[in-house]
Amino acid sequence: MSLLGFTARRLVSQACPGLTAAPLKKHRFCLEMARPSSSMADFREVFAKAKHIAIITGAGVSAESGVPTFRGAGGFWRKWQAQELATPEAFARNPSRVWEFYHYRREVMLSKHPNPAHIAIAECEKRLSKQGRRVVVITQNIDELHRKAGTKHLLEIHGSLFKTRCTNCGNVAANYKSPICPALAGKGAPDPETKDAAIPVEELPQCEEDGCNGLLRPHVVWFGETLDPDILTAVEKELEICDLCLVVGTSSVVYPAAMFAPQVSARGVPVAEFNMEATPATNRFRFHFQGPCGTTLPPALARHETEIIS
Repeated sequence: MSLLGFTARRLVSQACPGLTAAPLKKHRFCLEMARPSSSMADFREVFAKAKHIAIITGAGVSAESGVPTFRGAGGFWRKWQAQELATPEAFARNPSRVWEFYHYRREVMLSKHPNPAHIAIAECEKRLSKQGRRVVVITQNIDELHRKAGTKHLLEIHGSLFKTRCTNCGNVAANYKSPICPALAGKGAPDPETKDAAIPVEELPQCEEDGCNGLLRPHVVWFGETLDPDILTAVEKELEICDLCLVVGTSSVVYPAAMFAPQVSARGVPVAEFNMEATPATNRFRFHFQGPCGTTLPPALARHETEIIS
């Protein structure tokens, strides 16, 4: 079976971005790691030799850019948490409310900028590509900050806030309009006392393909939906050939991404975790660097003295 055999079996194909994993001790991995090292010098030696680096990123990276996560205590929009709005059922019941929520998130993101962690990753990718080395970013984030920072080789496993999908014809398109439609202008305030706008369906974002005019929805993976099998296949291929893996700003409890790095580690590939705190997977990894990603990642990915820049 391939490295990520769960992709073929779709073991977690119904797992949405918010499905949390069972304790890792219930899963079998062929490699038990000792307590991870926090030696930057040792990591830098491994980094200097790596030819294919996979970087898995989560909400912790974007949080340092001031992006609200809507997860955990206090993670509400009005009186709802994300898992109450980011579902096919919620959209079917009240597409106006769901679009208000995503319109608010889109408008917030238009004001946010990549932080030093995003920039360090993008600069590393650009620099190493000139040396015949490869960097791929596999992100759970839907905010496009990696793209804004300049990352080219990007796999967005949960989709993007700035793409839409037609519920009628299925067309997927980039969409950076602000507001996304006239009826949503000035809507989406997160205050709990704000009343729903109750926008008629025909005034919500509509498909612009010839003769369609179907209702658009955000092109993101909602709770209870399957992840794109083509994206998962691409992720599997990258993780099977990487010789260094970084896990940045992710809790390692959300499936299927929670399985990516432990499976890579299980075949003996060095994995380095950069996070504000230890996670359930930390002891599976060779390195762990605690602190803000924007502080720990730039020196880790900076040019190594052995690199030859043509």
